[in-house]
Amino acid sequence: MNYRNLEECIIDLEKNGHLVRITEEVDPHLEMAAIHMKVYEAGGPALLFEKVKGSSYRAVSNLFGTLERSKFIFRDTWKSTQNVIALRNDPMKTLRQPFKYVGTGLSARKALPLKKRGSLPAGFREIQISDLPLVKHWPEDGGAFVTLPQVYSEDPGKPGIMNSNLGMYRVQLNGNEYELNKEVGIHYQIHRGIGVHQAAANKLGQPLKVSCFIGGPPAHTLSAIMPLPEGMSELTFAGLLSGRHFSYSYVDGFCISNDADFVITGEIYPGETKPEGPFGDHLGYYSLTHPFPVMRVHKVYAKERAIFPFTVVGRPPQEDTAFGALIHELTGGAVKQEIPGVKEVHAVDAAGVHPLLLAIGSERYTPYQQLKQPAEILTIASRILGTGQLSLAKFLFITAEEGQPLDIHDIAAFFGYILERINLRRDLHFHTHTTIDTLDYSGTGLNSGSKVILAAVGEKKRELCREVPHSLLRLPEEYQVKLVMPGIVALQGPKFSSYAEAQQELAALKALIEEQGPLDSCPMLILCDDSEFISAHLDNFLWATFTRSNPSHDIYGVNSGYENKHWACDNVIIDARSKPHQAPPLIPDPAVEQNIKRLFTEGGSLSRMRLS
Repeated sequence: MNYRNLEECIIDLEKNGHLVRITEEVDPHLEMAAIHMKVYEAGGPALLFEKVKGSSYRAVSNLFGTLERSKFIFRDTWKSTQNVIALRNDPMKTLRQPFKYVGTGLSARKALPLKKRGSLPAGFREIQISDLPLVKHWPEDGGAFVTLPQVYSEDPGKPGIMNSNLGMYRVQLNGNEYELNKEVGIHYQIHRGIGVHQAAANKLGQPLKVSCFIGGPPAHTLSAIMPLPEGMSELTFAGLLSGRHFSYSYVDGFCISNDADFVITGEIYPGETKPEGPFGDHLGYYSLTHPFPVMRVHKVYAKERAIFPFTVVGRPPQEDTAFGALIHELTGGAVKQEIPGVKEVHAVDAAGVHPLLLAIGSERYTPYQQLKQPAEILTIASRILGTGQLSLAKFLFITAEEGQPLDIHDIAAFFGYILERINLRRDLHFHTHTTIDTLDYSGTGLNSGSKVILAAVGEKKRELCREVPHSLLRLPEEYQVKLVMPGIVALQGPKFSSYAEAQQELAALKALIEEQGPLDSCPMLILCDDSEFISAHLDNFLWATFTRSNPSHDIYGVNSGYENKHWACDNVIIDARSKPHQAPPLIPDPAVEQNIKRLFTEGGSLSRMRLS
């Protein structure tokens, strides 16, 4: 359906069994987030909170909690949107299949933003930040956050909606040093669209006008996170996916979305920052307090019967997992167009998305036929690590299909394929003193760390162990050795205290392993805090290993050394223990977990669901 607003979507979802109303009063301080997570984990419906403590406004969450529900929401515009994006990625498609794409021009024209005359849309009224549902998600969060904002800014040198940016940058509403109702914090990096606009405004010595839209048709929310083809604006995409123009007007020089439920307007002044965070983030830890731009609030608006949408961010999978699946289906082969030779790239959600990439590339270089070693895929790997959000990755496992098809989403099989073929004396390639995700605290500082490429092609070199090798069983009992998957074994180490001590501990461990002789069937060893936890589930291995390690500092090797300045080893050891400098993991409040059970018991709004 072509929803005109968020409420139309909610009514449609409820009518078709995709939404449940919560009629009990619920506290936005931790309770709403805890309820959301329980329902999401169970694969449950969208939730409409009708009575939010401390606010007269309703709130909705888990709208995009499943790919099935997301595609249901966009069922009438899904195919035409895919077609337009496909044409943007590959314009030659119109020549190859002209009749298939005959309607896309009309769809795109209908999607152009539409400016309305006048000022504030009918039904909007001025409110304050304190009137909003102030949803706080995790116990140590710095305050309440908007987690599904559409943050709008324009290029001050080329004003106008077609030179604008719409991005999803989290907005802190209260807490820390923010003056309630007068200031909010906006978390973004300078290379993002709004950061480019702020840099231009700073150069002109003027504040940047910013509008934060909350709610509106679901397509508007999705448009703020879409990686779009060159030349397609987020607001055009919003119109395309919603099936109707993005309608806007200007009030006091600020852009107002006429279909949003709430709008916060304000200005970011050159050099003005305040502490933002902590915030429970997508890696499963808190992003800590850092200075980020502060926006001086101009005015806040709400439409009649406004609804506040939110999501909860935490250790994957969460609702943003479904977002990722949705984006992947819509954009199709965009990465193939951007990086020639790439067949597929998978940012592994269970590892927090950014830390771990799996990739399949082509291997066509002539030397490859003679030497059977990575060649073209190494150039492709460099392109991947230099492209957009993919550049935030720390670990990239890459191979090429040779005779047998590979499923990049079968993670255990993909790891096995690479580990069967990798030559650890040749196929590890490090990038040191470089950038990583700002939210990743495994590195040497904010946005500072390292990367490693593990590239493997050719014939199978080894059979992987399917139980713990006997030589590792002879290690001292305190290592609590466990098999994670074929070719990967976990060992439990003492609590990490410092890198100086870690080097001594790893030297001792390497010596013990080397004494036992060759260990070809087990190319990868994980030193961890809890080997039982790591080995219990694939997701535990992916999360703990790749969020808690910095390749340059935490990769060691059995029989390691340098060969012509290239680091080489027989077996990789990744020190995936928690480090003192890393952010604390997200732990729910036990009292809140107990209190929300009232909604799931007989007579409660969620009584048909069962808590895990």
